[in-house]
Amino acid sequence: MNVEIPQDLRETALQFGAGVPYALKVLAGRLAEDPDMGHPSPLPGILTVMVDGDLFEDCPDLAVGYIREPDRIQIRFVSPASSAGRSADAADSEDATRDQQAPAQAPARAGDAVADAVAVRQVADAWQRVTGWLRHNAPDSYAALRPGTGPAAMAALEADLGVRIPVELCALWLLTAGDAGVHGWGWGCLPGNEALLTLDAVADVHRLKMDAQAHEDALDARRCEEDRITVWRPTWIPVVAQGATDHTSGLYLDTGTGYLGRWSRYGESPGDELDTLVTYLEEAADMLEAPALATRDKPGLVGAALVWRSRLDAAQKERWRPLTG
Repeated sequence: MNVEIPQDLRETALQFGAGVPYALKVLAGRLAEDPDMGHPSPLPGILTVMVDGDLFEDCPDLAVGYIREPDRIQIRFVSPASSAGRSADAADSEDATRDQQAPAQAPARAGDAVADAVAVRQVADAWQRVTGWLRHNAPDSYAALRPGTGPAAMAALEADLGVRIPVELCALWLLTAGDAGVHGWGWGCLPGNEALLTLDAVADVHRLKMDAQAHEDALDARRCEEDRITVWRPTWIPVVAQGATDHTSGLYLDTGTGYLGRWSRYGESPGDELDTLVTYLEEAADMLEAPALATRDKPGLVGAALVWRSRLDAAQKERWRPLTG
């Protein structure tokens, strides 16, 4: 059985400890002999196996997620077990409890298992295309990406939001849980120099927008029906912001429809982007790999940082170099 460890995952793993790549190599050998040694994870099609860090020098306990196919295995994510935060037994117990609390949602998740597994792989593939490009062409932007998070942190966020987090968003956060922004600019690597929100920022923005909607609800009691205002819905999860520290606008994922929409603190009516998270990430990767065909925005470089033309300011214009190809 062939076991693949993507190069960008090997490099990301180094930030957890110098011994982590070797631990992954040893794990790959074990998986080749026993492909089914992992436990089912909250993400369809992803198995999780725990690695005892005490067996390796400079290596914490790890949670490693992988996809098993008939002729190969591909390791998809690795995170410290302290951030993954739960054993397979605990995960099973938590999932069972959550399903008891929300029985209407469980059958829908089970019925869409195949589609969910496809979405997970599409998100992982698209994001690895983005990060692979950044690693080789814009190392400053690559370095600003935060490590992935674990199931425990996402379960805590899910409880805070009061809405189930879609599997495709879980898959993205397992790989990268936010963007710190480049240097002092705060610009992220996504089109428009927007930045992937950290989980703390997701909770903060969601709470702020829910408070704004509560205010509108109070005013709606005195408005006629056609004048009532919706600025936020509980099922909207903020994903991307104007910048790493600028949360005045951004993109949310509508968990009801699966589409992205745009939100703004300035009161503009939110609207669908007509993108799913998958198509949004795939288009970002396409624009980086084939910039001559990019239509929504144009990527370029300022030094070792990716900068998109739509948000280019006067101070950076002379240094900006558009991508070709």
